[in-house]
Amino acid sequence: MSKRDYYDVLGVSRGADADEIKKAYRKMAIKYHPDKNPGDKEAEENFKEAAEAYEVLSNPEKRQRYNQFGHAANAQSAAGGYGGGGMNMEDIFSQFGDIFGGGSPFEGFFGGGRQGSGRRVAKGSNLRIKVRLTLEEIANGTEKKIKVNKQILCGTCDGTGAKDKSSFQTCKTCGGQGAVRRVTNTILGQMQTTSTCPTCNGEGTVITSKCTTCHGDGLVRGEETISINVPAGVSEGMQLSMSGKGNAAPRGGIPGDLIILIEEVPHETLKRDGNNVIYDLYVSFVDAALGTSVEIPTIDGKAKIKIEPGTQGGKILRLKGKGVPEVNSYHRGDQLIHINIWTPKALSNEERALLERLQDSPNFKPNPGKNERSFFERMKEYFE
Repeated sequence: MSKRDYYDVLGVSRGADADEIKKAYRKMAIKYHPDKNPGDKEAEENFKEAAEAYEVLSNPEKRQRYNQFGHAANAQSAAGGYGGGGMNMEDIFSQFGDIFGGGSPFEGFFGGGRQGSGRRVAKGSNLRIKVRLTLEEIANGTEKKIKVNKQILCGTCDGTGAKDKSSFQTCKTCGGQGAVRRVTNTILGQMQTTSTCPTCNGEGTVITSKCTTCHGDGLVRGEETISINVPAGVSEGMQLSMSGKGNAAPRGGIPGDLIILIEEVPHETLKRDGNNVIYDLYVSFVDAALGTSVEIPTIDGKAKIKIEPGTQGGKILRLKGKGVPEVNSYHRGDQLIHINIWTPKALSNEERALLERLQDSPNFKPNPGKNERSFFERMKEYFE
């Protein structure tokens, strides 16, 4: 079953700003929240669908990829960890609970609802790297193994930041809940609000004795070799995302994402134009007049093409399917060969004499009305 457009899921336009998207998600989450629809599987699926849409559209980078590639950007998640993806209930409440001021939107509106812990789950920061790719790697897809220097969990304390287990104490301010609640009286009745505990920062515990290796951070600098599966068809400036491969988060938190910026290494002889590849072929006017066969480079190796007798400079030949594929598509561009007539700059006396004898021949007189066509006419012929 195909997924619905994320903008349709939240009921917003494609030009909606961050506040509109957040308000729309909050409205949908309240409508389909499990606390309000106990046992309703359809409501639960709608709740997850709204959370997945918000997870992509609230992130500028993921939203840009979605606007460009649609759900194809998410499909890479299953194959190589790119883009957004399906979410479970634990993910939703841990990542987006702050939108409602706590674990459930009904705690703030109705003074009740889900009675789970309000502890905040830490999120590691994202990490950005650049990956340089050749035209051949872009055309065929590739796997890159990259050594990344990043924050990893401290091996001494396993990321807890504490010297030992006895160094943890329940936060006295929130009683271990990670959140503090306040009830105020309004003309509509009692209003309960929830906010993160300022003492323990939402963790529910405080550390009395810090780890001597990480000094309580739970993180140290380390190196990790990461395998990146780059799909065929990526382009300069495109960003890929590997979930959970960024900087680690302390105390059992969620690791950040690894953002990969694509850089193209210029090819020696081929030039990329979208999904097409361009090659400038220079032939002598003798070969152009008599016709010949030449070997040219392609992404996949060498190819022999035929130059027909009487070929004019500016003519465009096409090798179908020899270009770059589209991302997540079977369609592949073409290789375009631009014919350029090479004219010698130095001539021997014998060569000059031969050309002078041919100079007055009617076949060597240009006839624009018969032989020459404009660039636009040649391009029209190519696309037809």
